[in-house]
Amino acid sequence: MNESIKVQPHHLERAAYLYIRQSSMRQVLENVESTKRQYALRGRATALGWREDRVIVIDNDQGESGASAAWREGFQRLVSEVGLGRAGIVMGLEVSRLARNSADWHRLLEICALTDTLILDEDGVYDPANFNDRLLLGLKGTMSEAELHVLKARLRGGILNKVRRGEYRCPLPTGLVYDEAGNVALDPDSQIRETIAHFFETFVRVGSACQTVKAFRKEGLRFPSRLCTGGATVFRPLNASAALRALYNPRYAGAYVYGRRRYRRTIEGKKTIQRKLDIHDWTACIPNAHPGYISWEQFQENLKILETNGHGYEVARASPPREGAALLQGRAVCGRCGRYFRVRYARRRGKEEAWYVCDRAHGKTGEPNCQSIAAPPVDAAISALIAEQMRPAAVGLALEIRREIEARYKETDRLRNRAVERAQTDADLAQRRFMMVDPGNRLVADSLEREWNERLRTLEKAREERERGEQEDRVTLDEAIRRRLVAMTTDFKTLWADPRTPNRDRKRLLAHIIEDATLIKHPEEGTTTFHIRFKGGKTETLTTQNPKSSAQQVKTPPQLIALVDKLLDEHTYPEIAERLNEQGFRPGGLVRLGRADPRFTALRVSYVAKTYGLRPRYDRLRDRGLLTKQEAAARLRIHEHTLVRWAKSGIVIRHAYEAASYLYEIPGKKHPVKHCSRWDRLVDRAAALKRTRRA
Repeated sequence: MNESIKVQPHHLERAAYLYIRQSSMRQVLENVESTKRQYALRGRATALGWREDRVIVIDNDQGESGASAAWREGFQRLVSEVGLGRAGIVMGLEVSRLARNSADWHRLLEICALTDTLILDEDGVYDPANFNDRLLLGLKGTMSEAELHVLKARLRGGILNKVRRGEYRCPLPTGLVYDEAGNVALDPDSQIRETIAHFFETFVRVGSACQTVKAFRKEGLRFPSRLCTGGATVFRPLNASAALRALYNPRYAGAYVYGRRRYRRTIEGKKTIQRKLDIHDWTACIPNAHPGYISWEQFQENLKILETNGHGYEVARASPPREGAALLQGRAVCGRCGRYFRVRYARRRGKEEAWYVCDRAHGKTGEPNCQSIAAPPVDAAISALIAEQMRPAAVGLALEIRREIEARYKETDRLRNRAVERAQTDADLAQRRFMMVDPGNRLVADSLEREWNERLRTLEKAREERERGEQEDRVTLDEAIRRRLVAMTTDFKTLWADPRTPNRDRKRLLAHIIEDATLIKHPEEGTTTFHIRFKGGKTETLTTQNPKSSAQQVKTPPQLIALVDKLLDEHTYPEIAERLNEQGFRPGGLVRLGRADPRFTALRVSYVAKTYGLRPRYDRLRDRGLLTKQEAAARLRIHEHTLVRWAKSGIVIRHAYEAASYLYEIPGKKHPVKHCSRWDRLVDRAAALKRTRRA
């Protein structure tokens, strides 16, 4: 009676919507009685006055959970129809069929109250605009949500109980499968197993995920990947994300884990990762629970390597070796502030220069750079020290490197052969399929023939890659490399200084010997002191000379200035320039500046003398008592031209102080003139000529 009173004519003018939902497809197939009861509500609508053609059934949410409306298209359609005022009544077997989320349920109640839409369940008809009916519907929605929580808690408890025992089956990564007994085992495909094992060995060798990807690309290898649909395994080029997923996955270490991530639902209903949990916060972590490709200890070591690779220089790190020439990359510590140096490279004057720079404070607080140290002198001292330290172990190291290189290429060649075998198997299978098809069925035969041809092309490509890889390996490991490895047994220093030795290999060797090196620059003294700490605890202190700056490199050395000062006593500028060129001296910086003729000239010698305040030759000769041409002629009471002729004849000694300028040495007690009788006659004759001219 109450139901008929609530149903008004304006309700009957609109349609009646019946919403049907089951939480899972298993319930749809097995709980058929619940489905029949929900469809039977159409009879209730007919009894209340709706015609059969006015009853609209929405059942496209079968197999969907009612925890949210984000992924339920049918419920969204129902809310839209109610909001548009097209629904007179909304029917559902119970509140839990419509929604198990209070937000979705109360949103539907609000819209129904605004549009004057009734709600019907198995217990009766309700008017959301009525306070009592709305209160009752709210309680039913709350109970439905609580019921869902209880059900989830029961299921979750059972799952966690199996997780703690390590019996709950989780999806396995590529390379691990469940056997017939339900236990985890390695993939029976030998190519998959060997490729994954080679992947972890390569990472241990190169120390970086990106370098592992580069090594796979260089060797022409592909990494197995399991498809989400069908579970088939394909081989694809290795990328950085796949490498990191494999390195961070503890299942490869034989550990059973659960609860490594915390998930949440977005507003669209998608499941996303909220955050990754620390290993101590995992729900379950059982090491050595099943076979793995690496040990649990090796997995922990790999995580430490990845963590240090991701850190900056603020903490101690063992960064993977790079191609640059700076040997102390990631191991040079500033002796003033304790931070790790950055490495900077710059190409100047046709060559690459490396510097250890401590500029952390400048980047954070704007302070000046702490230190900037040129790398070549430091690296040269480190190289000499390493060459000296490695001599006793050079023989064993050479043999070990040789065995490692040969084993590496053998493993790569075996993986290439596995790829050829797989391609051959696929081609044979495609051939058998083509041979077994009915020749008259051309549609199927043509498709199988194309598949067979595709498999043959893949086989040919795999063979070509194997042959090309073998040729590259032979070139890489030829007799020249063998001679270099053998040379290490006699002279490690020669191999270390060989330009063909990669810087990456030098740094990798250095990482096994040196823990770190603390550098302190002394600008006043022009030196750098660095304290080396070896792996075993031994320490060593070295001092190197800092390279000269550009100004210092073009500056004339003091030894050359002293030599020019000495030569000015007896020689002119052109003579000094000639002597300096004969002795191999060159003007400061002219070679680095690229001059065409970097040799001394009279002008350059004059510039050196004037720049460094050297006394001119003229002043030096005057201090010795030498006279000018006018002074000497007056002293001798002769004409200047006569003085010049006497100087050319050797009667008077003259000294040049410029190109064509002379000072004259007058004979006296200190410098008696040879042939005094002749000199007296000349003087008397000159005096007589003067008297005659006066008369």
